[in-house]
Amino acid sequence: MSDGIEVEQIVESKPRRMPLATSLDKDAIREAYEDVRSDLTDTEWAVFKFDGAQIIVHERGQCFEEFRQQFGDSERAFGYIRIQMGDEISKRKKFIFLTWIGQEVGVIQRAKMSTDKALIKDVLNNFAVELQAGVEAELDIELFREALNRAGGANYGTGIRDN
Repeated sequence: MSDGIEVEQIVESKPRRMPLATSLDKDAIREAYEDVRSDLTDTEWAVFKFDGAQIIVHERGQCFEEFRQQFGDSERAFGYIRIQMGDEISKRKKFIFLTWIGQEVGVIQRAKMSTDKALIKDVLNNFAVELQAGVEAELDIELFREALNRAGGANYGTGIRDN
């Protein structure tokens, strides 16, 4: 009561929800990363998604079309993919780190992706190109190959492709 006026205070009864710090399933993520990098396996990609506040291995596979299907409009995710590059003279494997932020992802979750990306890049730390995508059309093998060519330096050969 102040000067004859009663002031009512409203006290929040619910605790404020603080965003949880993101964590990683580091052992599983490292194992999937090494699987993609290995010349001894057929695994060409791994996708990492959020299970609550933890980044986990969601899926692994061999076909780029399957890789593309792992990402949804309302999802945040990361991908790591091995792509055969080169020409008839020199073939080599190159790796891409992909950050996916679907079009329906909210502002706060979008903002968290920069810190979440830094966490996973501590494990997935060897790649030629880093890309960000948010619509299915950006998940195109030719766009990925072009990005790797731009980053990769000289391309030798006779101009005859040998896939």
